[in-house]
Amino acid sequence: MAQFSVGICRREYCGTETHPYELYLAFNDIEHRKTRVRRPQTNGFVERFNRTVLEEFFRQKFYESVEALQADLDEWLRWYNNERPHRGYRNMGRTPMESIRQYLSKMGSQETSSVNKEA
Repeated sequence: MAQFSVGICRREYCGTETHPYELYLAFNDIEHRKTRVRRPQTNGFVERFNRTVLEEFFRQKFYESVEALQADLDEWLRWYNNERPHRGYRNMGRTPMESIRQYLSKMGSQETSSVNKEA
């Protein structure tokens, strides 16, 4: 019979600042963003990605080692972000990297124009 302990988290993240996950984020200067309570719209992007990775990657092949799975997952993620067009309203048929490059280009031109206005 499984035993459960209330209030003690050993492996998963439980929201404490001393958890190894929070320490890792702080050490690497990564902001930890959380979804808002009772706001399923906020979590929609994550849920859609989870469905996509299950359908397009994990349900396609059985892996005999973690190393083989990781190598294929790394390659799939590279393809997913750089070559696979996304139909969502934010990407509109572009790859995520194309969308990021377009955003950065737009931000760079806005910074340049604001500098020119100040001069």
